[in-house]
Amino acid sequence: MRVLVVTAVAAEAESVAAGLTAPVPQTRQLPGSYTLARHGDVDVLAAGVGPAAAAAGTATALATDAYDLVVSAGIGGGFQPLAPLGAIVVADAIVAADLGAETPEGYLPVDELGFGRCVHLPPTELAARVAKILDAVHAPVLTVSTVTGTAARAAELTGRHPRAAAEAMEGFGVAEAAAAHWVPVLEIRAVSNPVGPRDRAAWRIGQALDSLRHAFQQLTPVLEETP
Repeated sequence: MRVLVVTAVAAEAESVAAGLTAPVPQTRQLPGSYTLARHGDVDVLAAGVGPAAAAAGTATALATDAYDLVVSAGIGGGFQPLAPLGAIVVADAIVAADLGAETPEGYLPVDELGFGRCVHLPPTELAARVAKILDAVHAPVLTVSTVTGTAARAAELTGRHPRAAAEAMEGFGVAEAAAAHWVPVLEIRAVSNPVGPRDRAAWRIGQALDSLRHAFQQLTPVLEETP
């Protein structure tokens, strides 16, 4: 099947590519100065950081080619103890966790305000199968525009989303673009740091990138299937 994998930054895209078994990739320029790397039937795009950049890059790629599946992939924070450092999380829901409004009664998500949606659901069977192959945590992944850096913020997110396993900054943007083009979407995250107080000494970015590479090595047979 034809698959588009969207990451935020080049290091993530390189880890994904290192896990793929296709020969030396072909690259092509897309409108907007995006560079797409084609590895057989899998295209890899580093679209930028945050949901807006992710949506713009994904929509650009989807407008230039036909795909059977879009995957938002990269590293992210893990809610402890559910998703320890180095773990892989496969989303069973892609949630815009801070798209809404603060009110005297508390936070209201955008769907309760009547302005849209804040959750995308990956294909149930495919997401569960991928999670099993990767021995991954299968739970919601939160998309945030501001990375959590305090215990209070982590507790607030956990209170609203008690099943959440990870947070990142791009999944919901990728999912919005995929939905607009009627293409199913997955989100795969390798945990590089705990969600909570910002502590750079506790980050394990190299370990997470290696986990991401290994995940795509394991997924190669799935990505090469006929849709």
